[in-house]
Amino acid sequence: MKATFRKITSSVMALIVLFSTMSFSLDMHFCGDHLVDFSFFDHVDNCMMKSQMSKSPRECTMMDMDMDCCTDVEVVLQGQDDLKISFDQITFDQQVFIASYVYSYINLFEGFDQHVVPFKDYSPPPLIRDLQILDQTFLI
Repeated sequence: MKATFRKITSSVMALIVLFSTMSFSLDMHFCGDHLVDFSFFDHVDNCMMKSQMSKSPRECTMMDMDMDCCTDVEVVLQGQDDLKISFDQITFDQQVFIASYVYSYINLFEGFDQHVVPFKDYSPPPLIRDLQILDQTFLI
């Protein structure tokens, strides 16, 4: 249960970081009040409209819809750029902290000697009665 919860939490946090740093743009092309074309991450195709868009969509009529009443709308969502760390600007105190952290972290995993017997200095308890013989229980 705990391992599953940890995996789900780490996946959700990774997705949050991914979507918070991703930027995208949405381009839409309107002729009058009608959406003609839209595109993610790219520019929309114009419908041969004039380079100058002089009228607003409210001023357009059905007759003018072919040329002057086309508009382009671009929605841009910028992601965060402050997650990029530049290692050129680390101060001396930060370098000392990183070096001491790495040194202490590596020393946490020093292995023990394989031939350590923790009870070699202790003698076994004295045998007063042999209970298996008294109860006549034998392993076959």
